[in-house]
Amino acid sequence: MGSLFRSETMCLAQLFLQSGTAYECLSALGEKGLVQFRDLNQNVSSFQRKFVGEVKRCEELERILVYLVQEINRADIPLPEGEASPPAPPLKQVLEMQEQLQKLEVELKEVTKNKEKLRKNLLELIEYTHMLRVTKTFVKRNVEFEPTYEEFPSLENESLLDYSCMQRLGAKLGFVSGLINQGKVEAFEKMLWRACKGYTIVSYAELDESLEDPETGEVIKWYVFLISFWGEQIGHKVKKICDCYHCHVYPYPNTAEERREIQEGLNTRIQDLYTVLHKTEDYLRQVLCKAAESVYSRVIQVKKMKAIYHMLNMCSFDVTNKCLIAEVWCPEADLQDLRQALEEGSRESGATIPSFMNIIPTKETPPTRIRTNKFTEGFQNIVDAYGVGSYREVNPALFTIITFPFLFAVMFGDFGHGFVMFLFALLLVLNENHPRLNQSQEIMRMFFNGRYILLLMGLFSVYTGLIYNDCFSKSVNLFGSRWNVSAMYSSSHTPTEHKEMVLWNDSVVRHNRILQLDPSIPGVFQGPYPLGIDPIWNLATNRLTFLNSFKMKMSVILGIIHMTFGVILGIFNHLHFKKKFNIYLVSIPELLFMLCIFGYLIFMIFYKWLVFSAETSRVAPSILIEFINMFLFPASKTNGLYTGQEHVQRVLLVVTALSVPVLFLGKPLFLLWLHNGRSCLGVNRRGYTLVRKDSEEEVSLLGNQDVEEGNNRMEDGCRGVTCEEFNFGEILMTQVIHSIEYCLGCISNTASYLRLWALSLAHAQLSDVLWAMLMRVGLRVDTTYGVLLLLPVIALFAVLTIFILLIMEGLSAFLHAIRLHWVEFQNKFYIGAGTKFVPFSFSLLSSKFSNDNSAA
Repeated sequence: MGSLFRSETMCLAQLFLQSGTAYECLSALGEKGLVQFRDLNQNVSSFQRKFVGEVKRCEELERILVYLVQEINRADIPLPEGEASPPAPPLKQVLEMQEQLQKLEVELKEVTKNKEKLRKNLLELIEYTHMLRVTKTFVKRNVEFEPTYEEFPSLENESLLDYSCMQRLGAKLGFVSGLINQGKVEAFEKMLWRACKGYTIVSYAELDESLEDPETGEVIKWYVFLISFWGEQIGHKVKKICDCYHCHVYPYPNTAEERREIQEGLNTRIQDLYTVLHKTEDYLRQVLCKAAESVYSRVIQVKKMKAIYHMLNMCSFDVTNKCLIAEVWCPEADLQDLRQALEEGSRESGATIPSFMNIIPTKETPPTRIRTNKFTEGFQNIVDAYGVGSYREVNPALFTIITFPFLFAVMFGDFGHGFVMFLFALLLVLNENHPRLNQSQEIMRMFFNGRYILLLMGLFSVYTGLIYNDCFSKSVNLFGSRWNVSAMYSSSHTPTEHKEMVLWNDSVVRHNRILQLDPSIPGVFQGPYPLGIDPIWNLATNRLTFLNSFKMKMSVILGIIHMTFGVILGIFNHLHFKKKFNIYLVSIPELLFMLCIFGYLIFMIFYKWLVFSAETSRVAPSILIEFINMFLFPASKTNGLYTGQEHVQRVLLVVTALSVPVLFLGKPLFLLWLHNGRSCLGVNRRGYTLVRKDSEEEVSLLGNQDVEEGNNRMEDGCRGVTCEEFNFGEILMTQVIHSIEYCLGCISNTASYLRLWALSLAHAQLSDVLWAMLMRVGLRVDTTYGVLLLLPVIALFAVLTIFILLIMEGLSAFLHAIRLHWVEFQNKFYIGAGTKFVPFSFSLLSSKFSNDNSAA
């Protein structure tokens, strides 16, 4: 079973890294992902650590790379992602890479800034040309007036504006023209009227096409306006109002000749700007294409370099400041690889003194390390979601690989639905190396990560579907029914059998809507169906009654076996941790309590199945009544399942009653007996002094043991510490609570497994309803219109089957299967109070181009 049955043995190692080789050694360790570093500078803030300057440099490089990636994406240039991960850059190349990236950033910013200026100027000139074209239709030039005056057709008839009077006063007619956003036109006009008291004339015209705003870059609708006014004061007000409403104001030509000259000049400038802008964009694209070739490798290198310095900040220096000391957790199986990685790093740096390691004895609880592959990873994640296993305890994931998809399939049993799920998972498995699946959205990525779970769930659902003989709510007659209807007719039997049996004739068949097959009649029942449920039950009116009885008993049997297996796995934990007293005082009483009550229930179910036949089924006693009578001791005698049943049941109840006080008091009294006369526990070793306050159980067990240096040192160190570490009351209360929870849990957990029956029934009924409401209607239409109606009916049936029966019902069965494992199974032996082993590995770094550049 390897490390999947139990987490790997870990050791605490001390690494001695020379200052000149530390970077290369950690780079080699990061590539292999062997160790988990401990922080030896927990009391030092992040800003006061040794390599904080190098970390800031890496963050600056990350900022530059993020800017480069943003510009490359903006230019729609594909980002090539290399297949091989480049190693961390050597220290000699870091400064060179930093200079190159800084120069590239400055150059890109300058080119981008110039491009934005050119683009803004181009957009302003385009707006100006549109303004000149539209305002040409506003005013008609009168050649008799002076060039500085323009006349509107309605101006001479306006009583408020006497043109000749204003001319005698020396007032000058002025114009303000420009563009304004479509949504601001109404408010702009009202403000002009109120502020200028009507001494302005405003003309509007909507542009046919939308233009891009030079400031924001948004494409919006614009209105061209032309405001004519008399006097300088009103002109100042008009200009301020235009600024307030963010109008784009452009000079208005006074003459037609000036208008023509401006128009020609604008056309020339626009053509020049287009040429310069295209050349600038081409140059910018060349620079970005060249940068895109190496940006992937540089992003990975910077992330690795930052991760290395994060780990170096967790190390401490020796007295001479020439050697870095690190403490790491490492699996014992990887110690040789760890030494090779240190030698490789020292060799790459060219150091004369190699780095080395030393194993440290410790009493601290190591992290939990369980090696997984792409197949077992999904099942291990289900277990870890409940809680990471304690160090070296039995790992439920090994058994979850089989039990989880099987319990799911019991609730989801349908051959057709399971086969569709199996095909979907198989498609994901066969295309697991496709890059789109790895970079898909969150929901699809969730399905992809659990592809092997889906594969087994679909495969087991096909098996349980064959057992239930259920395929899209219909039965499949593979081997032929074992029930013979013709044997019920009276013509096939002798006159003597006519008197003893209830047989059919033509009159019975015609006048009875419901006909009952009697298995006690010879030739009617010819034996069990070879695989699963006989297909004739799909036609029976008492089909639900039969299937509910079968599935309910099956759920109880599977649940009790599952829970009993969990208690047995707890024995392996007690043997490994050398607590054999827990086997006799906890595990065996738990097994006796479980088996004497619920194990006996399974025995009665199988006994009734095997002993009673179709001929004696009418006199078979009820299992439920017999099980209740086991506890009530009825005064009147019952037939019972077998002879001597009362004596057997009384023995089982006595064993159950005796196991309860042992379960409640056995372990606390045993620990109290061990503790009497013992001293408290201390641990003393050269170079380290650890006084660990363990659990009362370990204190009692180890109270009289000598640890490393003998009893003398322990006695000296423990005189000042009283035996407060052992608290009998606390141990007793803990055991009583655990025992009450277990005894009551045996009842509630057994009832909880009935969800297997309930969800299987719900799934079968939903599938049956969907078939009856859609497919049956489509198949009953006559042949003229049936084909045309059948196609949309089949499409709707497929869609509802996928979304309701596969996704919704599948999710429901998935959640209930998780609950059965977490609550009913794992609480029998699994503590789940450990910490996960998180190695320093570059493979945990994200290879995506994002701002989230965190260390491993």
